[in-house]
Amino acid sequence: MKNPDQHDAPASDDDVVAERVRIFDTSLRDGEQAPGFSMDRRAKLRMAQQLEALGVDVLEAGFPQASPDDFAAVAEIAGTLKSTTVCALARCQDGDIDSAARALQAARHARIHLFLSTSPLHREHKLGMSRAQVLDTAVRAIERARDHCHEVEFSAEDALRTEPEFLAEVFSAAVAAGATTLNAPDTVGYTTPSEIVALFEYLRRHVAGAERVIFSSHCHDDLGMAVANSLAAVSAGARQVECTINGIGERAGNAALEEVVMALKVRAPHFGVDTRIDTRQLYPTSRLLTELTGQAVPRNKAIVGANAFAHESGIHQHGMLKHRGTYEIMRPQDVGIAATSLVMGKHSGRAALRQRLQAMGYTPDDAALDDIFTRFKILADHGRELHDEDLEALALGRDPDADGPWHLVQLHANSHFGGGASASVRLSHDDGHHAAEAAIGDGPVDAVLRAIERATGTPLELTRFQIDAMGEGADAPGHAQLSARHAGRDWRGHGDSTDIVEAAALAALLIVNRIEQQASAAPATRNLGATA
Repeated sequence: MKNPDQHDAPASDDDVVAERVRIFDTSLRDGEQAPGFSMDRRAKLRMAQQLEALGVDVLEAGFPQASPDDFAAVAEIAGTLKSTTVCALARCQDGDIDSAARALQAARHARIHLFLSTSPLHREHKLGMSRAQVLDTAVRAIERARDHCHEVEFSAEDALRTEPEFLAEVFSAAVAAGATTLNAPDTVGYTTPSEIVALFEYLRRHVAGAERVIFSSHCHDDLGMAVANSLAAVSAGARQVECTINGIGERAGNAALEEVVMALKVRAPHFGVDTRIDTRQLYPTSRLLTELTGQAVPRNKAIVGANAFAHESGIHQHGMLKHRGTYEIMRPQDVGIAATSLVMGKHSGRAALRQRLQAMGYTPDDAALDDIFTRFKILADHGRELHDEDLEALALGRDPDADGPWHLVQLHANSHFGGGASASVRLSHDDGHHAAEAAIGDGPVDAVLRAIERATGTPLELTRFQIDAMGEGADAPGHAQLSARHAGRDWRGHGDSTDIVEAAALAALLIVNRIEQQASAAPATRNLGATA
């Protein structure tokens, strides 16, 4: 039996109004089921705590019956979270329900999420059950779950391919048995927005007791419509959306939480609903998931991708400099990103270049700007994105890719079985002297960076390292990109080699050279004349 002191529902459950949409996050269950997104227990707990800080209403922590580790993760999360309802998935089987109940024992707010297939295809080929058997199984499972926790959610798997009248019959029985949330998932990402609107409107009219429950949407992205379908369900009366950070999940993924939330926020007058999500935590949450899984977010990903608030086109940059609303419908700060980025590339114009140089403290006159802009375009036409250190070199009349003063003469790196690595470097300087140093590190790249630091006397705090193959095959060159902090400023470098350690060393040396070149630049060059 449930413990009333432990499993009281959150106060907000009794205060639900039509204008609020609950956000049900399933990143740790449906999201984690996707290949490449598995997390250990410690990672799951970190993610769960961040999701609570984000403000999700319900967090589906896992499927306790699936494995002992999943059970332990759900139990640890249940005992840690304070304001978010912790949910555990269960099939309509006694063992699953009892396992979920035990895992949720310490939760302040607990929910068991039951699921059972209802479509003709699943009834025949997956379950081997008749309509009557499905109905009876669902009712018995809900009644059992209600003995263990305050909230029970029932999902009719493959609901969008289920006969509407049978789905309404199952849901009516679920309400009578004690379900508090009814989920109609588009399990295989098959439906369209107009179809999902029609179904939710039908269910709200034909499910007995519909006014006493929350209708929920759970959409997959197989046809690229998960977010659109989720928003359509909201417009038809759904007051819970099941989604994941970055849209991770089975096959093509689930509806992306950040996209659903920001669509409801930006288009609030259209949808007339709200969520309790702290949208400023969206980007940090997305970044944490990337860190924990090692799976990068595509640059063009809506809301949290690197290009979401970046503009390279000269026309767009000129518009943004005049008025932000010309090309942005939301502020980057609203999702936790520091600022809009005017990316300096081959499509950028003079106005953006002048603005960036002025922000860096350089005020070229028109003739100097013409010269800088000409050299800028030549570099950018090679397909490069130019950063502040590149622009600074152009402003000072230098080639951003010029060698020196430090040059790599020798490099040796070794990895050690069981962890750790060592590296040694020999460098030459344009003033004629040489420097040789060795260091150990967590890996060969870390070791060689430490050796370069010692040899040059330039400390670097590595903030980002990325290596990309520039072709196919074992002999394909690697393109290393490094970001590092020195003396309170961020620097970037790049290097190419078939040896990724050498590529990283070249990138680090480029940063060191830029730091030394900038330090030797005369302050008077900030106010540039006709000859930069």
